[in-house]
Amino acid sequence: MVLIDSHAVLHRAFHALPNFTSSKGEPTGALYGFSAFLIKIIKELNPDYIAACFDLPEPTFRHVAYEKYKAKRPKMDDTLALQINRSRDILNAFNIPIYDAKGFEADDVLGTITSQIYKIQNTKYKIQVIIASGDLDTLQLVKDNDVVVYTLSKGIKETVIYNEDAVKKRFGFGPNLIPDFKALKGDPSDNIVGVPGIGDKSASELIQKFGTIENLYKKLKKDRNFLIEKGIKERVVKLLEDNEEEAMFSKALAEIRKDAPIHFSLEKSEWQNGLNHEKVKNIFKEFGFRSLIERLPYLAKDPPSHLAKEGPSQLFERLKDQVPEKLFYEVELPLAKILKEMQEIGILLDVNYLKKLSQEYHKKLNDLEKEIWSLAGEEFNINSPQQLSRILFEKIGLETKKIKKTSTGVLSTNISELLKLKERHPIIEKAISFREFAKLVNTYIDTLPKLVDKNNRLHTTFDQAGTTTGRISSKDPNLQNIPKRTELGRNIRRAFIAPPGFKLLAFDYSQIELRIAAILSKDKKLLEAFKKGLDIHDAVASEVFNVAVEKVTPEMRRRAKIINFGIIYGMGVNALKSNLGCSREEAQMFYDEYFNDFYGVADFIEKIKKETYQKGYTETIFGRKRFFPEIKSPIEYIRKEAERMAVNAPIQGSAADFIKIAMVRIDGFLNQKKLKEDVRPLLQIHDELLFEIKDEKIHEITPFVKDIMENVYKNDIPIKVNILVGKNWEDMVYYE
Repeated sequence: MVLIDSHAVLHRAFHALPNFTSSKGEPTGALYGFSAFLIKIIKELNPDYIAACFDLPEPTFRHVAYEKYKAKRPKMDDTLALQINRSRDILNAFNIPIYDAKGFEADDVLGTITSQIYKIQNTKYKIQVIIASGDLDTLQLVKDNDVVVYTLSKGIKETVIYNEDAVKKRFGFGPNLIPDFKALKGDPSDNIVGVPGIGDKSASELIQKFGTIENLYKKLKKDRNFLIEKGIKERVVKLLEDNEEEAMFSKALAEIRKDAPIHFSLEKSEWQNGLNHEKVKNIFKEFGFRSLIERLPYLAKDPPSHLAKEGPSQLFERLKDQVPEKLFYEVELPLAKILKEMQEIGILLDVNYLKKLSQEYHKKLNDLEKEIWSLAGEEFNINSPQQLSRILFEKIGLETKKIKKTSTGVLSTNISELLKLKERHPIIEKAISFREFAKLVNTYIDTLPKLVDKNNRLHTTFDQAGTTTGRISSKDPNLQNIPKRTELGRNIRRAFIAPPGFKLLAFDYSQIELRIAAILSKDKKLLEAFKKGLDIHDAVASEVFNVAVEKVTPEMRRRAKIINFGIIYGMGVNALKSNLGCSREEAQMFYDEYFNDFYGVADFIEKIKKETYQKGYTETIFGRKRFFPEIKSPIEYIRKEAERMAVNAPIQGSAADFIKIAMVRIDGFLNQKKLKEDVRPLLQIHDELLFEIKDEKIHEITPFVKDIMENVYKNDIPIKVNILVGKNWEDMVYYE
């Protein structure tokens, strides 16, 4: 169950994104941040139930009891008040129920719902409550791992999850004692006085030694010297004696109530119905949140239908703001039918091969597990990041200086962090191998055989409008992410086979994004290199390292390749440094040298940033739009990220258009020649098309498919397609 502390999130978003406005001039900064956070928690937390809680403008029981409650807070900005009201419209569009109560704050409503759920779970079933908030006031509601707080730690982007252990680590005591802590030290943000003269350190010491303030005063009244013997200073003891009433009153103000008069319904909070896509899209369009539309999760009530069931009008509705009419009717609409056919055809899977691979990989996993346990000196769950972190950093004592922490404060064991420690201990390499084996086994080797039909064909689901770039995506299962650079991944690709009498043929655009970058930037040196048929990475290495092309070394080419792709993905100097594995000075030198040599690319990048700021969107060669409202953000990291994506969008989007147009034209050719029984389109992966073609038709068909793909767009430089052929997806050879 996710409970949203709406006011806290809106306040945080308002101060992070203060200057956003819609085309009508309506303030939208807080609403944008609130909506982005809403999408984030839905995607990350995948709730079964969800509800939102609000403050009301009327005074609460705390104001009645204490007229100075929150008196020091400045009056709420009118533009924030407007957005708080409008946020209810967003929640209604998302089908998220709203709870509030006169005389009570949102925290009290959260506490009440949490209390009621806790009673339900003790009688019916187990429900974990996750309170999504923008501040730490709700930490007192945390209980073990049953009630946790998912809070914003920086801006509206970074989050931290607090369970009971994390609260104890931060404060030195449990969540239930937070009101007692505030009773002693006060809370300036709410104008709760506490015990004047007692600060964080003294309050923390008192709570850790005596627990509740009731227990503290019981000990004090019985024997004040007992406190002094326990190390409490005379000055503090005197302050406690003089301010007992203030302390008790402060606790009453700080304590979250659990008896707000609300009628909570678990059934109405069920998230299985999901959001209403049309309602959400309409309100997002009204506010100008086009980029958030692209991020929307597709859930049960309003699934994308992946175009197999989607009619032309629904498809047009999803794409009309991004795609010009000509591109829609000539490409996207016919493509929907092609993707449906590809889904129905599926791809043949060698199930017996995968079963043997499963036995082999499980044995390797067991062997690795024993080796890791031996190195650790104990048995533990290697798949548990927390347990692995304990072994590496507490038991083995590996250096933690440069290691990042997770949102719960645990030292991270992400692959990027483990690689930093690779040379420090043999357990690291074993742990990395174990994780890679486990991921492939669980995601593909043990899972794919369960998904085939009676003919052992595997059917993925395609969505032609599921990505911001325009690329086709694949899911259930996702066949676009099977690794091909490792032997483990290549072994899985061998399971995808051609039936008797057929071969698999892969048609892959060669360096299409770099060719598009040359076309769009009109950079003379890039264009010249492609016209001459030079290896583009050799050509760039020659310029950047100032050597003749024939003297380019493999290491120079490797670095040039990283620089080439880094530039078109908007990579800055720091990212370049990380990817090249060099010093910042070297990275800066390569960066400057590249733009000095390829100044047309430099001009193109600046032009894209400027135009996107003016228009709010980028366009591909064929007119596909991608919107970037964040490019006007006053927050630097948000603006820079939008600029980075804007630079890449027309390049990657044009590449997506190339392959979509090619698919439609190839289908037209196959229909015209009545070859659909001989040629079966199976998969579209990034810049590659995979077909199943009858042996006797390969030589007849291949040149036509190649010609269609290479002539999607007429321009000054050649578009090249590489062709591979084989009995399985991995062991393919170049077609000649």
